[in-house]
Amino acid sequence: MEIVITGRHTQIKQKFRDVVESKMNRVTAIAPDTQRIQIVVSHEGNPRLADTAQRVEITVIAGSTVIRAEASSADMYTALDLALDKLTLRLRRARDRRKDHRKGYTPLPVDEGPVTPAVDVAEEVEDSTMDSPQAAVASELAPGESVEVQVGDTPIVIRRKLHIAEPMSIDEALYEMELIGHDFFLFVNKETNRPSVVYHRHGWSYGVFEIDTPENVKDLEKKD
Repeated sequence: MEIVITGRHTQIKQKFRDVVESKMNRVTAIAPDTQRIQIVVSHEGNPRLADTAQRVEITVIAGSTVIRAEASSADMYTALDLALDKLTLRLRRARDRRKDHRKGYTPLPVDEGPVTPAVDVAEEVEDSTMDSPQAAVASELAPGESVEVQVGDTPIVIRRKLHIAEPMSIDEALYEMELIGHDFFLFVNKETNRPSVVYHRHGWSYGVFEIDTPENVKDLEKKD
């Protein structure tokens, strides 16, 4: 198993690396097929955010499954423990789901109404930077590559990444969303072949939003 620890705006000391390695047995105990664990530690320099200045993101890659969790605190060791607690909970859910599928599984109900979710940008380690927002949006990306650019003198940062994924069902997309801990998940619906988003609405309610072009819709209407 490979453990990769990266610091953003902070240096990672050997003591923290040793603590990480000692705690990762919690991961392998639940997911023995884990191949890689990526940990990113970020430091927020704003004194007003001192209580959450240290953020730890943990990503586990086990076969074709990716599970992610993050947490913030005043120190990186506490943030690590909080993120690890969230991660182990999601790992157990993934393990239990595999058991449920062997026994027979009922998909979660979703609302396919016209509610448009707020779109966020996935938080990944940037691979390169661009000089303008237009360049960041318009540039060609290789699979897994990302670009990041700051808008002028503002604190706004645009980050874009190309992710290659196999088409999946709505139920599978909901499952992936829960594993990475986001409020939404972008995917290609294998039933319609349309770019789609599943998202949390309220309570235990979920929604799905699909995108298509007027031309494609007209073509489908003609075929019908």
